[in-house]
Amino acid sequence: MVEQLLPRYSVSWINKIAEIPQTAWDALAMPLKTPFLEWEWLNNLETSGSATAKAGWLPNHLTVWRDRQLIAAAPLYIKGHSYGEFVFDHQWADLAYRLGVQYYPKMLGMAPFTPAEGYRFLIAPGEDEDELTELMVGAIDHFCDRHHISGCNFLYVDPEWRPIMERQGFTSWMHHSYVWQNSGFNTFDDYLQVFNANQRRNIKRERKAVETAGLRLVTHTGDEIPKSLFPTMYKFYSDHCDKFGWWGSKYLTKKFFEQLHHHYRHRVLFVAAYNEYDAQHPMGMSFCITKGDRLYGRYWGSTHEIDSLHFNACYYMPIEWAIANNIQIFDPGAGGQHKKRRGFPATPNHSLHRFYNSRLSQILRSYISEVNEIERQEIDAINQDIPFSRREVQLNPDGEVTFSDADS
Repeated sequence: MVEQLLPRYSVSWINKIAEIPQTAWDALAMPLKTPFLEWEWLNNLETSGSATAKAGWLPNHLTVWRDRQLIAAAPLYIKGHSYGEFVFDHQWADLAYRLGVQYYPKMLGMAPFTPAEGYRFLIAPGEDEDELTELMVGAIDHFCDRHHISGCNFLYVDPEWRPIMERQGFTSWMHHSYVWQNSGFNTFDDYLQVFNANQRRNIKRERKAVETAGLRLVTHTGDEIPKSLFPTMYKFYSDHCDKFGWWGSKYLTKKFFEQLHHHYRHRVLFVAAYNEYDAQHPMGMSFCITKGDRLYGRYWGSTHEIDSLHFNACYYMPIEWAIANNIQIFDPGAGGQHKKRRGFPATPNHSLHRFYNSRLSQILRSYISEVNEIERQEIDAINQDIPFSRREVQLNPDGEVTFSDADS
């Protein structure tokens, strides 16, 4: 469907990202810090059968063109449920039901199944971002009104984009994830020094436990990754999700992992655990994606429950790799307060929301400040409990100020 809006622009809604030339889309997506809005990643989700209408993710991408040139785009989906989002809006859905408002379908902007900060509209360099943003929001509002869609939601948004959308009338909802930042570390030992003495001993013990179990952890990246590891990673992912039954969040297909080898392995990092008798078939693996100075943990699994293997494959080895490769931010994925004790402080992220029912919208705006303040207090409470070393200030007779580790 193509709409002519202004003499300069036309808007088109696309149900398959494959309808858009990869070079045109990636001209907008490649400059971004996030890898999850790139054409290959989104196309793989669709063509592998992972993010499809049948799965409750109907692709409905918004594109803006000048003549035949793509100058702006937004990956969007029509959702009939809230699974795979990791922003839990069930309370809003319940409120809508009590108000007699049909909450689903809703419009959603995010990289499917990927709770990683960075979503935003894709706008070509040199274009008028404010003008195009207003045009795109207007197109979304018109589409939602025409098709009786309850609201539009953008999750895990780029923090620089959030104020732009707040000026367009969207409401911010604060959440948190656990994110590691490289504080000028040159070695893994540098990273250990941020902890108190007791936690340093704990981490060293956890590192030693894998070695004691006779396992060797190896990182595989890019073209060095054996093709066989991609379906192997799916098996680990699938089995791990199955352990949790209905709550296992198994959204990706085997085909998704297999297609990563063909088109996206340059962004993939696997951490594989091998025993001393078999250097070909790992006993456990974690799967990360990297771009620029960012690293993102996605999934993991193992054939056996092995003491501390999870911590090593998902945190310590990726951190060691991150330090060696000048990674500045490592987001290990959703959930798990056990992350905080390993140097991943609770870090705010935001979603953006617009409800088209006036009563629902009024309630959202009335209460969101209080909800966000409670979230801010929770983040502060979580981070006060991190076992970082305490630095004491010492005033010396010569007037110099020095610092010491109070927990050594």
